[in-house]
Amino acid sequence: MPPKKSKVLKTNVSKSKLTKDKKSSDIVSKKNSDSNKESGESSTEQVIESVKVSEESIKKRTKVTEKEVNNETVKNSKGAVKNSVANPVKESVSKNKRKANGNDEPVAKKAKTENKPIINRTDTNLNEIYFDCDKLNTEGMKYNLKISTWNVSGIRAVIKKNGMDYIVKENADIVALQETKCNTNKLPSEIKVPGYHHYYADSKKAGYCGVALYTKEKPINVKYGLNNSKFDEEGRLITAEYPNFFLLNVYVPNAGAKLITLPKRLEWNEKFKLYVKELDKKKPVIICGDMNVAHKEIDLTNPKTNTKNAGFTKEERDGMTDFLDQGFVDTFRMLYPDKTGAYTFWSYFANARSKNIGWRLDYFLVSERIKNKVCDNVIRSNVYGSDHCPVVLYVTL
Repeated sequence: MPPKKSKVLKTNVSKSKLTKDKKSSDIVSKKNSDSNKESGESSTEQVIESVKVSEESIKKRTKVTEKEVNNETVKNSKGAVKNSVANPVKESVSKNKRKANGNDEPVAKKAKTENKPIINRTDTNLNEIYFDCDKLNTEGMKYNLKISTWNVSGIRAVIKKNGMDYIVKENADIVALQETKCNTNKLPSEIKVPGYHHYYADSKKAGYCGVALYTKEKPINVKYGLNNSKFDEEGRLITAEYPNFFLLNVYVPNAGAKLITLPKRLEWNEKFKLYVKELDKKKPVIICGDMNVAHKEIDLTNPKTNTKNAGFTKEERDGMTDFLDQGFVDTFRMLYPDKTGAYTFWSYFANARSKNIGWRLDYFLVSERIKNKVCDNVIRSNVYGSDHCPVVLYVTL
């Protein structure tokens, strides 16, 4: 069966017919006029009659053409493309889409509710990570102690995201986790890693705070909380005593939305400072965890727009400065004082992690008298599974 003629062609044909009719009318008029001139007679009535006949012919032809166009439009409204006479460009685009698809079927439009692809990475390629440390400390010694800290933002969630594979592969001597968000009696069996002693401090409030400590060497003593203060019910601190040092795994209170819990945060700062100073009198101290503060402008992407937001208020930053002035060192900034773009936390919103719009909230702080023992402090920004990434300390003790 021969293909149907394009509606655009039909329209053009109709227009051509109209043009021919009009030309015919003009010729008739001209012939009559010339004939009158040659005969010397003025045949006005004949010319008028001829014009009338021509106009009637044009009107009839126009009605037929309009009817053809309307009939063709109705037919097309039942087909795949509607009213292509009115929009021939749309017909052309539609054909191109079909050709691109490799067949004559129209390409289906994507549903408006279709999820957009995730830009932030969520998978960790452990083969991309070098887990050892070749750097020596300022005394020329290689590390003999490796400590990893990580705010997992939910231990059960990080298990589902294969986060425990990282912990096994890192093979640190001590692993400190924050925001486990799971009561001790509800901990999944997968949380236990062979070769470690496990300690947990949970919150009385379900799904809130919580810290965990994994250690290959059994500590001399393990203490939970901050001197029986009201903070102890929230599961924010585990202190482990070893022969040569104290290890503190801490999750510092957040100042909250609109700084509603800033007073609580400042109260914590004072109690924690006094607690650590007492320990430091006995042995050197290593503190690790989520401190919930970006200490300097270099420690976050947008300092100017965050001066009134939790984690970068003057009060919180001054609190960190005051703590360090008591005889403690931020090991990362000691080693990398001018390094920019070094963050440990990224919001889940606006693909912040893929754009590296972040904050450095997770730290290792050590007693000043052992700062020369530190070999390196590494941020594992390519480990996923949480809105924070792990941080690793290599030290000789």
